[in-house]
Amino acid sequence: MRKRLVPILIISFGILVFVVLRVTRDVPAPVEPQERSWRVDVMDIQPEALQSSLTLYGQLESPRRFTVVAPMAGRIGELSVRDGQTVEQGTLLVALDEADIVPRVKQAEADLADAQAQLLSEQLNHRNDRQALALERRILENAEKSFKRIEQLVGRELVSRAELDNAQDVVERAALTVATRQRSLDSHDSRLAALQARSERAQATLESMHRDANRSRFMAPFAGVVGSVEVAEGDQVNANAPLLDFYPIDGMELRASLPQIHAQEFIQALAAGQQLVARTLETLPPLSMTLERIAGQADARGVEALFTLDQPVAGLRIGNLLAISVSKPASQNSVALPYSALYGNDTVYALVDGRLSRVEVQRVGETRRDDGQRWILVHSDALEPGMRVVTTHLPNALQGLKVETGEVGEVVTPAEAAE
Repeated sequence: MRKRLVPILIISFGILVFVVLRVTRDVPAPVEPQERSWRVDVMDIQPEALQSSLTLYGQLESPRRFTVVAPMAGRIGELSVRDGQTVEQGTLLVALDEADIVPRVKQAEADLADAQAQLLSEQLNHRNDRQALALERRILENAEKSFKRIEQLVGRELVSRAELDNAQDVVERAALTVATRQRSLDSHDSRLAALQARSERAQATLESMHRDANRSRFMAPFAGVVGSVEVAEGDQVNANAPLLDFYPIDGMELRASLPQIHAQEFIQALAAGQQLVARTLETLPPLSMTLERIAGQADARGVEALFTLDQPVAGLRIGNLLAISVSKPASQNSVALPYSALYGNDTVYALVDGRLSRVEVQRVGETRRDDGQRWILVHSDALEPGMRVVTTHLPNALQGLKVETGEVGEVVTPAEAAE
């Protein structure tokens, strides 16, 4: 019995100790929940009329680029330039072999001489035909008179019937001769016109041959760069076969694709006489170019804008890809902000009483600061002078989120924000 009471007493003692400890424990103070705040950077803004810039990508081309083609079939006799070589005006670029050209010129000269000789012969024959016709007509008249006399003699039975037949044959032969000569005279104009046409055709062929002979030695019409060379010295080429490309250093254009959303704005600026200047982004020193015109055909992606280089640059080549920053027309009530301040495409947050306040904005473009950084240019009537815009990009940003500022960002003026 005593052995059974020991465990019960131990358990009872433990319960008593637990109750005493629970009753005598310290009561902790209630925990009050605290809202978490996020540290951000802000900047004061001053909306003004700012000129944004738009980054475009384009390819260099030359409107004066042309391809030298072979004016006739022949062998390449001279090729004094190489791909990419810069040459001065008057430099021989390529020439066909004279042995292929001289015989063709001589043949064209011989054809012209033959046509002119035949024309002269026809004129002489016509003059002779006119003289011969007068004689042949007199012969015909005499033959007819003789026929009448013999006919009278036959009627009086003084001559035989055979002589009358002979006289008849003489008259008919004389008449045939006159008719043939007359027909030759009547067809003189058509023969003369045909020979004159042949002579003119031979003259044109000779002039064309002289022109092709001159073109067979192609001289650089201006200082420029040799593009791709398609042949080598000694190659046999056909007529109109491309030989090489050639283009001047000056007058190059950059053809850049302009998004449709900006196309109308640029077209209106050009129509108003505004000068839109662009600068390259990846060349040192930066190159300056001016918007010359907008292409006459567009597609779903937009329209092509053509910029002309303000100064020729010897190091540039057709086909170079360039990134440019082009100034857009000024936009009123605009603010330049770092890209970290933009959420999505149309939202920034202002700091109001320690909390985020959502502001809807419209993207105008971008601008480049003096230090080379690209900032976005936004526009909104809700942007007010002195408003503090959050420039730290928060992944959990939302309306009313509590934040606290670090160092206050600088007030950015248009002169500092734009190039």
